Amino acid sequence: MEHHEEHLESAAWLTDIVIGMSDGLTVPFALAAGLSGAVSSTGIIIIAGIAEIAAGSIAMGLGGYLAGKTEIDHYNSELKREYREVEQVPEKEKEEVREFFEHLGLSEDIQKRAVEEIARDKQKWVDFMMKYELGLDKPDPKRATKSAMNIGLSYVVGGLVPLSPYFFISTPVEALKISVLVTLICLFIFGYFKSRMTGIHPWAGALRVMLIGAVAAGAAFGVAKIFQ
Repeated sequence: MEHHEEHLESAAWLTDIVIGMSDGLTVPFALAAGLSGAVSSTGIIIIAGIAEIAAGSIAMGLGGYLAGKTEIDHYNSELKREYREVEQVPEKEKEEVREFFEHLGLSEDIQKRAVEEIARDKQKWVDFMMKYELGLDKPDPKRATKSAMNIGLSYVVGGLVPLSPYFFISTPVEALKISVLVTLICLFIFGYFKSRMTGIHPWAGALRVMLIGAVAAGAAFGVAKIFQ
């Protein structure tokens, strides 16, 4: 019988889109809902919404850039340390390699031969230690920039969804009704695919994401009405 592997392989760019889109759909949605309960002009809501999307996308993108840069810096720092240890305390490093194979259940003879084979090439030896001792894979050197762009653009796309009805409807409350409908549908669809990607039950995940957005928008609208 043919066997299909059903393991989840989440690409880094897909993770970035999830991060950016999630906040992009929720935060501007709550802002527009709150302002709809406090002002009578959609123009003000559009200006405030665009300003928030601009600021939010820059902030989120910068956060993604710094996270990616930190990952690269951490890897490079550990790489230098491993090279130094291989040169200064090779026997200790060999023992760590042997212990790794021991945990795999290999015989002592195989352990010894595997250690000798790996220790012949310093670069491969260090790469082995980075991956299997520290659990670190070599990051993409362009990861920080790509992450910033992916998150920032996803935030902009997500933010324009709840704001779009205000461009065509002059009454804030009427525009809010359309915005709620469109955004909740988008949140549900987004939550469904996000849950599929992360291995969570898709319908439950979709409902949870949609409810979070609805609660945030409802709270913002209620607070605006209270202090109006």
